[in-house]
Amino acid sequence: MENTVRVTIVGIGAIGRAWTISFLRAGCEVRIWDQIESAADDAQKIIQAILPDLARNNLLNGRDPADLMRNMRSFSTLEEALDGAEYVQENTAEKVEVKQEIFSRFDQLAGSNAILVSSTSGFVPSAFTEHLGCRDRCLVAHPLNPPYLIPAVDVVPSPWTSRETLERAVAFLRLCGQIPIIMKKEDPGFITIRLQAMMYHECWRLVKSGLASPEDIDTSIREGLGLRWSFIGPFETADLNAPGGIRDFVARFGENLHDIFPTDGPIEWSGELMDQVEGYRRERLPLSQIRDRQLWRDRRLLALAAHKNAQSSLP
Repeated sequence: MENTVRVTIVGIGAIGRAWTISFLRAGCEVRIWDQIESAADDAQKIIQAILPDLARNNLLNGRDPADLMRNMRSFSTLEEALDGAEYVQENTAEKVEVKQEIFSRFDQLAGSNAILVSSTSGFVPSAFTEHLGCRDRCLVAHPLNPPYLIPAVDVVPSPWTSRETLERAVAFLRLCGQIPIIMKKEDPGFITIRLQAMMYHECWRLVKSGLASPEDIDTSIREGLGLRWSFIGPFETADLNAPGGIRDFVARFGENLHDIFPTDGPIEWSGELMDQVEGYRRERLPLSQIRDRQLWRDRRLLALAAHKNAQSSLP
């Protein structure tokens, strides 16, 4: 792919807007389409408001927000939006029938060389591409939101995704500043969702067992593990936590870690347990304040992204 890539965003809600910023920042020409006519106008206003903050924190690769806005166009029909697209990112509702339908339209309307990608977090790519003539050019690229601040992306091929498509998609995402996490084959939950789900299950188990409050569990991640995990992962953490590296770590601590692994199966996140955890959250954050807190979260992520960007040259 050339540096100036024509990208089409299909579905311009929160994920679509965030992808749009990532692709604009990389210098792409971005076309947006949504079946809700007002969504494109709303998206443009929100993106226009976000870009100056990114520029002030040196997170636009030196690009001018006004120039980036000129590289984004909305279209009233999907056919127009897909015209000449080299890369298509779908962000429609998390219903498999919706994705089957929209990818069927891609099959009819997109160019023969376009990479066709879904942001889905809930479905493996084979669930909505098996029937397509273009299925070798389809895959999943599942972001952590927002991808312009959190670069990791689960890249998931179907059994019939061609190696060329996978390699082109990975190269393009890297060009855009994302960091692909490449699955060797599809599996529900991908990588990031599986790891997150594992932690969620243990958090709910700790509360149900009366071992800790939701507040202390949040604190253990926010003020403990999360600080380290923001720049090294669990395997490197273990490798650095014993003088002889990861084999030494397992020899020292592996048996104890096996012993504490829960064996009582999944916990139902409902009933009195849900009441307890929801009560903890609503006491600290009324529902009416969630949107403000989301904006606060994104500002904190922006500051962290700027810090990591500034430190990237360190060994």
